[in-house]
Amino acid sequence: METTLEVLTTRRGRREPHRHWPDEVKARIVSESLRPGVTVNEVAKRHGLKANHLSSWRTMARQGKLVLPAPEDAVEFAAMVVERPVPEPQPVRTLSRAEIVVGPVMIRLEQGASAARIAAIVRALAAAT
Repeated sequence: METTLEVLTTRRGRREPHRHWPDEVKARIVSESLRPGVTVNEVAKRHGLKANHLSSWRTMARQGKLVLPAPEDAVEFAAMVVERPVPEPQPVRTLSRAEIVVGPVMIRLEQGASAARIAAIVRALAAAT
């Protein structure tokens, strides 16, 4: 069974002693609270903490101010940012007009002329030369 190390110091006044938790112990308790099916309240109670105190340690861990031990299992947490997808702009489709130049003759085909139409014109030009 693991033991918890606490350093107790006294404060002036009637309050209970102030407990100082080493970072290694905080990190171990936080990682225990991150296991699936475990609640912050039960972990805090088991270690004699207030739940909000443990929650603040968890926040410190998320911010990188408290280094957690390597996880015992494959469960890890990562920051995730969800953004609405930006619609992709539709490509502008420009149709160009084909031109066939043979010597001084230039033939401009209609926009979107089919391959069969272009082939027929090329065959006619080839036969004329």
